[in-house]
Amino acid sequence: MPDVQPFITVNPPSAVEVRGLWLGLLGVVVFAMTLPMTRLAVGPASDPQLSPWFVTAGRAALAGLLSVAYLLVTHAPRPQRWQAGGLTVCALGTVVGFPLFLGLALRDVDAMHAAVVSGVLPLVTAVVAALYLRQRPSTAFWVCAVIGCALVLAFAAYQGDGRLRVADGMLLLAIVSTSLAYVAGARLSTQMPAEQTICWVLVGSLPFTLPLMIALWPERSVRWSAWGGFAYVTLFSMWLGFFAWYRGLALGGTVRVSQVQLVQPFLALLFAVPVLGERLEASTVAFSLLMIAVVLVSKRLSVGAAPVLK
Repeated sequence: MPDVQPFITVNPPSAVEVRGLWLGLLGVVVFAMTLPMTRLAVGPASDPQLSPWFVTAGRAALAGLLSVAYLLVTHAPRPQRWQAGGLTVCALGTVVGFPLFLGLALRDVDAMHAAVVSGVLPLVTAVVAALYLRQRPSTAFWVCAVIGCALVLAFAAYQGDGRLRVADGMLLLAIVSTSLAYVAGARLSTQMPAEQTICWVLVGSLPFTLPLMIALWPERSVRWSAWGGFAYVTLFSMWLGFFAWYRGLALGGTVRVSQVQLVQPFLALLFAVPVLGERLEASTVAFSLLMIAVVLVSKRLSVGAAPVLK
């Protein structure tokens, strides 16, 4: 009787990979607050607060100053010259692309809409990781990723009546930017401590972000809540969240851990209720439960070897 290749290969994650998954989940929870907090910082078009350009430069500049202190205290060695390419990709995606496109989009759409559209992030990250890191997910793993993203797109179509706006294009550009940065950062995090990865990215960006922050400092007063949103995306979204996220990607494997992001848009939906007062509907809860189920299944599927920490 000929051997039959099973459609699903169950490969329980190791203790290190489980730790990576939990750290990845912690990073996802931190990042899920980014959407409502960014919306709080920039405000809607009808009541604008901080400029998206200022938020982009300012959050990276202040986090960069914190990074300088961290690297000095920990006596971190400087990156090697051959790591400059990866650091540049991280900076373009994390420091510039994601926060700028997100801030511009959130002027025209609410946080819940942005959260739903951002649900395609795990699939984009997994595709980039598979190509860049040469990881080989199983067929069933890809099926789970596609099903998860299909659920997100179906939810977006249900909420938006099938219409796409310019803001949706901005959100997609933000997603592509952060996917590239996630993968490059995960690769760097196998070569240096995860905390140092984001710190060096931010420090290398300081010659650009700090002057821009000063030049773009708001001349008119804005609400304290806007400054609170800005403080969150600076300290947590731009800095501490990456401590957990990059370490999780390095320990658990980028393709596997990236699927935890499937719950991120729905956590953002939940956070948007108390932060912004947006309405949470029963359909959102139903889609959230379906997505969590997909994530739980995908975590158990074979995705090839994770990168080895050095």
